[in-house]
Amino acid sequence: MFNLTLMNALFKALNDPTRRQMLDLLRGGDLTAGEIADRFDMTKPSISHHLDLLRQAGLVESTKQGQFIIYTLNTSVLDELLGWLMGLGHQQPQQTTPTETPKT
Repeated sequence: MFNLTLMNALFKALNDPTRRQMLDLLRGGDLTAGEIADRFDMTKPSISHHLDLLRQAGLVESTKQGQFIIYTLNTSVLDELLGWLMGLGHQQPQQTTPTETPKT
């Protein structure tokens, strides 16, 4: 069973176009927070907020290297979600027993 808390965080993170753009950037390789911020017209605290939501959802991992924070795309959580979604289509319908109507 997919963790519902993680699923909620994941959908919340993916719901925002800015965060989806950040994920797209990270598809090209690891980036520092500053490199990500340079590509957006918003304040650094706003960038940090978006990156934190992506990290909470498990979509990115962050590593501190000296004074820099390096962000890496983590696709394993998406693999889990896709597996869960695919499983929904393959579940067997529950068998119900017919209800007998009393004979009069």
